[in-house]
Amino acid sequence: MKKQRPFWLEQALAAEKQQPVTPLLGEITAEVCIVGGGYTGLWTALQIKQQAPATDVVVLEADICGAGASGRNGGCVLSWATKYMTLQKLFGESEAQRLVIASEQAIEHIGAFVRKHQIDCDFRHDGVLYTAMAAAHVGSTDSVIAALAARGLNSYETLPAQQVATRSGSISNIAGVFSPRGASVQPGKLVRGMRRVALEMGVRIYEQTPMHRIDPDVQPVVHTEAGKVTAKKVVLALNAWMPQKFSEFSRSIVVVSSDMVVTQARPDLLKQTGLHNGVAVLDSRTFVYYYHSTSDGRIMLGKGGNTFAYGARMLPVFDQPSPYRAQLGAAVGEFFPPFAGLNIEASWNGPSDRATTGLPFFGNLRGHPSIFYGLGYSGNGVGPTYMGGQILSSLALGQDNAWTRSAIVKGPRGHFPPEPVRYFGSLLVRGAIRRKERAEMLGRIPSRLDRGLSHLADAAGKADHG
Repeated sequence: MKKQRPFWLEQALAAEKQQPVTPLLGEITAEVCIVGGGYTGLWTALQIKQQAPATDVVVLEADICGAGASGRNGGCVLSWATKYMTLQKLFGESEAQRLVIASEQAIEHIGAFVRKHQIDCDFRHDGVLYTAMAAAHVGSTDSVIAALAARGLNSYETLPAQQVATRSGSISNIAGVFSPRGASVQPGKLVRGMRRVALEMGVRIYEQTPMHRIDPDVQPVVHTEAGKVTAKKVVLALNAWMPQKFSEFSRSIVVVSSDMVVTQARPDLLKQTGLHNGVAVLDSRTFVYYYHSTSDGRIMLGKGGNTFAYGARMLPVFDQPSPYRAQLGAAVGEFFPPFAGLNIEASWNGPSDRATTGLPFFGNLRGHPSIFYGLGYSGNGVGPTYMGGQILSSLALGQDNAWTRSAIVKGPRGHFPPEPVRYFGSLLVRGAIRRKERAEMLGRIPSRLDRGLSHLADAAGKADHG
């Protein structure tokens, strides 16, 4: 099947008036060369220009900006508050608190950026609702909320069951906690808007320009098909594509799909559900269902943890309609009866780079002092990529601050087993999780084996949503 642009990106391209940027032809120089034109690369470029406007920044993108995960994710803009326990274990008490606060501030910063630059991307700061659809999942966030509350960081409130159903638009949700510190967005329009602003700020962007290799000289040289960039600093913002270029990351992440569908625009039916704003809703399953409405009356619903890629390779299916379209369409009808039987307008999926901790990691490529990288957002990248831009811009500008001193810039925190153990192990665990969660949804007790195998999924972090 031929490559398909995901729905969000098609919408964004149809709405914009930008002229395409030509591929790189010939040899150029730059102070900073960023490889990758998605959220991480563009936030890095934008924050460099905000702090040091005279810096000459070049962005190389293999396709067009937003063609990767940035233009095809679920559009849930979330913080790291629910990951506090993991942050504390990895980085200590003080840094965990700083990162939770920074992750919540990132959502505010994104909203301010969108408003300042008049990016029409349906950014709605209406909060996040974590729900339970089975009795076994009720209270799953209690421990982390208690830990946040003990440190004065908690923004979550437990809602009565009726309020959960009303705010989420679905009686399938029987319990839940709400925080105002969350948002939803049309991700394709956001990334294309970021591209526009970057160009206005003087960033040179070359699309249809894949990197072939990088020579790690004193001044690194990035080679492309028809040119090269000699730069003082290089930032690699390839995310799930990193293992394709650099084998040392082949065991740092697993690549797994997140699959999405979007309904027709039916504001009349949406009104019947009660889902009247842009709240991001996520259930408590390991392979989470997540959804939000759009301002034109659609419902976007997705599910993580479906297609696993052998050897962290990019599969053709990632650029095609979702093979789980029927399952997701049925879920739309189950969660939102007014939409039952309505045609699904589009489906798509994309690769998510899941780290062993469920958190991204940053560092210097092979110890080179002028080549930096960041990846491993683990399905929650829309908000945290802003922090990725803070980290990578600080590194590229040679700053000494809380970001460059953070332990999060010390590289990956663990590795997955080698192939084929990783792939077949992933399928084994995925099957156990599906059986366990099916039993829980039916009110049954899962088998001890399935419970034990499901715990192994914690090594890759909970399947997320962004």
